Amino acid sequence: MGAAGGYAIRKYLAEAKIVSAEKAAATIIEEAKKEAEAKKREAVLEAKEEAHRIRNEIERESRERRNELQRFERRLMQKEEALDRKTEALERKEASLHRQEEAAQKLREELEELRRRQVSELERISGLTIEEARAILLQSVEEEVRHEAAMMIKQIETEAKEEADKKAREIITHAIQHCVADYVAEATVSVVNLPSDEMKGRIIGREGRNIRALETLTGVDLIIDDTPEAVILSSFDPIRREVARIALEKLIIDGRIHPARIEEMVEKSRRELEQKIREEGERATFEAGIHGLHPELVRLLGKLKYRTSYGQNVLKHSLEVAFLAGAMAAELGADVQLAKRAGLLHDIGKAVDFEVEGPHVTLGVELAKKYRESPEVIHAIEAHHGDVEPRSIEAGLVQAADAISAARPGARRETLEAYIKRLEKLEEIADSFAGVEKSYAIQAGREIRILVKPDKIDDAMAVHLAREIVKKIEKEMEYPGQIKVVVIRETRAVDYAK
Repeated sequence: MGAAGGYAIRKYLAEAKIVSAEKAAATIIEEAKKEAEAKKREAVLEAKEEAHRIRNEIERESRERRNELQRFERRLMQKEEALDRKTEALERKEASLHRQEEAAQKLREELEELRRRQVSELERISGLTIEEARAILLQSVEEEVRHEAAMMIKQIETEAKEEADKKAREIITHAIQHCVADYVAEATVSVVNLPSDEMKGRIIGREGRNIRALETLTGVDLIIDDTPEAVILSSFDPIRREVARIALEKLIIDGRIHPARIEEMVEKSRRELEQKIREEGERATFEAGIHGLHPELVRLLGKLKYRTSYGQNVLKHSLEVAFLAGAMAAELGADVQLAKRAGLLHDIGKAVDFEVEGPHVTLGVELAKKYRESPEVIHAIEAHHGDVEPRSIEAGLVQAADAISAARPGARRETLEAYIKRLEKLEEIADSFAGVEKSYAIQAGREIRILVKPDKIDDAMAVHLAREIVKKIEKEMEYPGQIKVVVIRETRAVDYAK
């Protein structure tokens, strides 16, 4: 009974829970249905409001488009009306032009008829046809125009020459103003100062062995005279003179003067001078802004530091020619680097003319070819003294710059009077030979051209005459470099009509 009672109580409690749960579930379902119904009504209302809003927007856009279309229609109608008016005006103008064209055609026909009658009357009066009259008229006009053209061409040529001369002077002046250089006349002797006159005896040595050793090793003449505390070194080769000067100064400082020590110092001085020569060459190329030169050409440029021409330092002269040629090339729009390179190398032959026979122009051309310089540079070197005609602007500029640099006041020690006397002496020597008709010293005395009388001098004698003139020039004159002697014999054939 207890178990049955417990079971009954449990069943009752379970059924009560079930009933309570069912009621709660029913309540939840009822509330959910109500909430769903409320949300449904809200969604329907929102959908109706959205549909109403969209409908209003569509209607507004439709009204705006209808208004815009109406405006377009009105504008099109206005344009059509304007086009109609223009078309009517064009038609009226076309009709007017057609009438004017007909009138002009009639007028042209009348004028043509009148011209024919006038031409016929003129032919009858003048007795000339149209072709004959045209030829006469053209000839008259041609002569007048040709005369006027000749006058105009002459005027243009005159103005062009004046303008060219003016421009050339301006360019040269501008180049000179931008390249100012000082000059110091250099001689063929060097003076070495001594600490005392006692040093002269030590330099001479016992029985003159020291001075003989120094002269033999350097190839320089030492002049020891009454000049107090000074020794003079004399040589036409500036390199040898400089080696001797450096060696002698080193010996004086060292104090040990004997043949073995002299030989050692001379060799050391040669090495030092060689290094200095290379440094001078490199400095010159750096100053001129020229790069890519063969090392041997750089060394030869350095040697020009110790070479003079009429007292003018050749390296300074070469640098100035490079600067002048470059400045003028810049003014004319030519190749500045080419002009400067050719100007720097134009006298490179003077670096070896003490060692190799030949004019410095020929030697310079050979050196430039040997060290692979460009044909333009080689031609400028060859043409800078007028041996050949300049074929490029740069060659002409180098020639002009060379003349400007050499002609500056103070640039060269030789005076105008001495220069003229040297040329006159050269011509006087040539004129002193029998059979010479006239002689001309040209290229600053580097060449003399001799015209001979063809009836007195034949071809074989012309060769002999050139040799004799050369011998006399070598005997009686002193001059730098060499002089070219050209004997010219003209062949003439003369006959008379009787």
